[in-house]
Amino acid sequence: MTALDPRDTEVTPPPPETTQPPPRIPAADAGAGDEEQGGILGRTHRALSIGIVTVVLLIAFEATAVGTAMPVAARELDGIGLYAFAFSAYFTTSLFAMVLAGQWSDRDGPLRPLATGVTAFAVGLLLSGTAASMWMFVLGRAVQGLGGGLVIVALYVVIGRAYPERLRPVIMAAFAASWIVPSIVGPLISGTVTQELGWRWVFNGMPLLVILPLVLALPAIRRTASGPADPTAPRTSFDSRRIRLALGISLGVGLLQFAAQDLVWLSLIPLAAGVALLVPAVLGLLPRGTYRAARGLPSVVLLRGLAAGSFVAAESFIPLMLVTQRGLSPTLAGLSIGVGGLTWAVGSFIQSRTGMERHRQRLMVTGMLLNTVAIATLPTVLIDGVPVWIVGAAWAVGCLGLGLVIASTSVMLLKLSAPEEAGTNSAALQISDGLSNVLLLTAGGAAFAALGGGAIAGHGVTEAGGSSNPVAFAVVFVPMAVVSLVGAWVATRVATPEKR
Repeated sequence: MTALDPRDTEVTPPPPETTQPPPRIPAADAGAGDEEQGGILGRTHRALSIGIVTVVLLIAFEATAVGTAMPVAARELDGIGLYAFAFSAYFTTSLFAMVLAGQWSDRDGPLRPLATGVTAFAVGLLLSGTAASMWMFVLGRAVQGLGGGLVIVALYVVIGRAYPERLRPVIMAAFAASWIVPSIVGPLISGTVTQELGWRWVFNGMPLLVILPLVLALPAIRRTASGPADPTAPRTSFDSRRIRLALGISLGVGLLQFAAQDLVWLSLIPLAAGVALLVPAVLGLLPRGTYRAARGLPSVVLLRGLAAGSFVAAESFIPLMLVTQRGLSPTLAGLSIGVGGLTWAVGSFIQSRTGMERHRQRLMVTGMLLNTVAIATLPTVLIDGVPVWIVGAAWAVGCLGLGLVIASTSVMLLKLSAPEEAGTNSAALQISDGLSNVLLLTAGGAAFAALGGGAIAGHGVTEAGGSSNPVAFAVVFVPMAVVSLVGAWVATRVATPEKR
């Protein structure tokens, strides 16, 4: 969406940067020469930067820890049959929350949705951590998803309002860097806590840690980014049509996931209902021209989905492949992709350098090609003669590419958005990201099961007693590599002629 019609097929650049920041932003932020005030850790932005990066750090720890604690929780709660819903409930409700957060942030500023989101996230953790049944656990994960969806969109709006354009790539790089430690030590810490104290402490201990970032960030947000983007404009109401579409997209995704759980003829009923809800909702919530990769904002939004979806869908099957096909322990299988957190941060740092701004589109194309090569390399490990360390090396390359792409899509979106549309456009970006994750994971999981992937009971053995089918893994990785390659083409269309 742009400063003109949000559904134009070609995006017109927004007004010059000097006209965009609301008057409440300190004047020092507009200048590039004052390092003390102008850096993300300078006097002007220090408290805000530390606060919001800490929020991302805690979310990263939670995301990496849940996967370790979830199998134990599901077994103790006698809820193995609902295991997948414990993951999908988070993504499903977050899609609705993203739309709500976009409108709320544009209408009243990001302060309230951010505070509400962090609170909901903490409440969801407590619900899951104290659950007496698996359904209550799933409910807690759904509340977490509501909080996570509110937080991520509100943070994007904060960045668009509180930081000048020259600092946005830097704060995005800081977000990426905050995932390094959690991605490496998160599973280890979670496993230790689960073993020594019990899985509930993985969830119940986290809410206490959100107090510090809130104390740091909220006053700074109130000072620099609160209120509507244009305080002189009439206060608008929530768009009920977009809220209904958001509900449609969440329900549609949920029905598709339910249909994919059991591939029988009766599954066509929830499948058809899910598609009927999902298609019009997505068409109404994403910028017009997204599905044909119209230049500018539509291609930025589409690229984010293709990049994130192909990456997440492939990564989800790597540990399973290494355990069942090459006999690695779950710990070693997880560590084989942990190094990707480092290279992701390197890629994000590269895109944050001032001299890289004029090469941003080229960085995105390069990043998607690196991701494609990495995913295409994964099936080679199904050949016994190929060393297992190839997976770690390939995934390090893929994460380097995604570090270039993900941060760059966020920077490009804010550059192509008028201040009063930053929330709505950020929501569209996150919807593309989350929806692609869910759909490609669902498709990959269904194909994996259909080709004999099986339910794993031990190293290389399915519940049926035979070795899991290597072709089942290949049928996941190869299509995801194709999706990533399409993303490389879409990356050539993210910039309008004036923005290249």
